[in-house]
Amino acid sequence: MKVELAFGQSGLQVDLPSQAQPTVLRKPAMKIDKTAEEIIQHALAHPITSDQHPSLPGSGDYLTELAKGAKTACILICDITRPVPNGEFLRPLIRRLADAGLPASGVTVLVATGLHRPNLDQELEELLGDPWVQRNVKVVNHYARDEDSCIHLGVTETHSVPVGLNRLFVEADIKIATGLVEPHFMAGYSGGRKVIAPGVAHHETIRTFHSARFMEHPLATSCILEGNPLHETQLEILQMLTGPVLGLNTVLDENRNLVHATFGDVLESHLSAVEFARASCELNVGRKFKTILTSSAGYPLDKTYYQTVKGMVTPLSILEEGGDLIIVSECSEGFGSEEFCAAQKQLVALGTEGFLKSIAKKTLADVDEWQTEMQLKPMRVGRIKLYAPRLGSDPSGITGVEVVDDLTASIEESLKRHADNEIAVIPEGPYVVPFSFAPLT
Repeated sequence: MKVELAFGQSGLQVDLPSQAQPTVLRKPAMKIDKTAEEIIQHALAHPITSDQHPSLPGSGDYLTELAKGAKTACILICDITRPVPNGEFLRPLIRRLADAGLPASGVTVLVATGLHRPNLDQELEELLGDPWVQRNVKVVNHYARDEDSCIHLGVTETHSVPVGLNRLFVEADIKIATGLVEPHFMAGYSGGRKVIAPGVAHHETIRTFHSARFMEHPLATSCILEGNPLHETQLEILQMLTGPVLGLNTVLDENRNLVHATFGDVLESHLSAVEFARASCELNVGRKFKTILTSSAGYPLDKTYYQTVKGMVTPLSILEEGGDLIIVSECSEGFGSEEFCAAQKQLVALGTEGFLKSIAKKTLADVDEWQTEMQLKPMRVGRIKLYAPRLGSDPSGITGVEVVDDLTASIEESLKRHADNEIAVIPEGPYVVPFSFAPLT
């Protein structure tokens, strides 16, 4: 039997051993009865308001009313690591602002890179998805380590996080965060408030978010918002901004088709999109498996080993203690940043407990070491096997996991070792979160 996994841009066919008894875990098929343009236009025409701004019209006039008399607008978009359909909604957003009298010279599209590298040239064109955008408004990348580009707003009360955000966003008359709502292995769900922080946050804000006191919190995990310290802090950061903050959130199906969008108050529109996404992204499997085959969700998420770690963490609820988690990832751009590589080498040198001990008391995490910390979570449960042929020769010394070159043989070895032919197969990796119990929300 063959199964196809998300892998790069073309997918990967895997031959399962003849004795394998697969349970394939994927999003249910979604009925799409509108075009992407119709979905976006419907969201813009039916904004979701909040109790904080009850006087705002709950109609298509929402953005127009807010934009009247405004001189500047800042629209946040996710960076290249997320398959957000920016080409479907940026032009409609910008045109609505223009119709309200806001000049194109006052509109900035800001790429929310967090501490990732900037997206430039051809990659930026791919990210925007519409050449009209660059021709008509300013498009810039966020640089978290550029002190002059950030404004410091204070410290959050609940978790004592120093808050710095990009000046262009903080000072804009109109603030709009756009993004993709999907499970996130630390913040519960991506999109909405997460595009602001860490998306356009100062490096100290991001590094505090990613310190061990947040990462080791039991509720800083996939699909959980209530009690999640990251989510709580992001909501508090929203309160530090002046004026309404808007959000445009998108949801995709397994084939990357746009199936849902929400627009309006950044918090309420995000929560609405999360509720829609839960129905397809969260699977109550009701049991665990000794062998799991999964992916890093394909392009663009599997461009680096850094992002691949997400696919190792999301299925942990259904991995038996001592079981095998086999993951495929193209890793077309290699390992990731130099800082991440340094953290991985430290993991290999110190081991899991030694590495955790070395970072446990840090107030500010070193850049990108949090992804290595997240890798500790599956390593504590079972064996991790990685199929990533483009990583080059002998990558085990930096990944810290077993690297394999024959998937069928690796699966067969696992089935025999556990004397159990049942295997869970997750084609879309971290975009689908299986639970062995009903998840908290």
